[in-house]
Amino acid sequence: MNAPMPDPDCLFCKIVAGDIPAEIVHASEHSVAFRDLNPQAPTHVLVVPKDHYANAAEVAHWAPTMAADLITTARDVAEKEGLETGYRLVFNTGADAGQTVFHVHLHLLGGRNLQWPPG
Repeated sequence: MNAPMPDPDCLFCKIVAGDIPAEIVHASEHSVAFRDLNPQAPTHVLVVPKDHYANAAEVAHWAPTMAADLITTARDVAEKEGLETGYRLVFNTGADAGQTVFHVHLHLLGGRNLQWPPG
C-alpha cells in the first residue's frame, strides 16, 4: 500500500481548509464534522480527518489512532444532536461500497428508525 498523498482537488480537503463552505457541527484537533448535503436520515453528518486518506483501509494502515478520533468525534456529535435512542456509523470503502468522495469519511446517521440490512 502506497503512503497517502494530499489531493489538491479533494472536496473534503477543501471543506477542511475552509475553501468550500459547509455546515460544520463539530471539530476536534484532528477531525471535522459537517452535515451531508444529501442526507439519508434526519441527522446525517460526515466526520472526516483533517489529513487526507483515501479510505478507511488507508487510515487503518497509516494512522490507526485516527479511526478512534473519528468515532469519538461522531459520538460527541451524536450526543449534541440528541441521538440517545441510537445512531449508525458507516464507512464506505471503495466505489463498489458506494464511496463517491475518496477522502475517508464516517457517516453518522440517526433521528429515525434505521432498518437492517442497510442495503
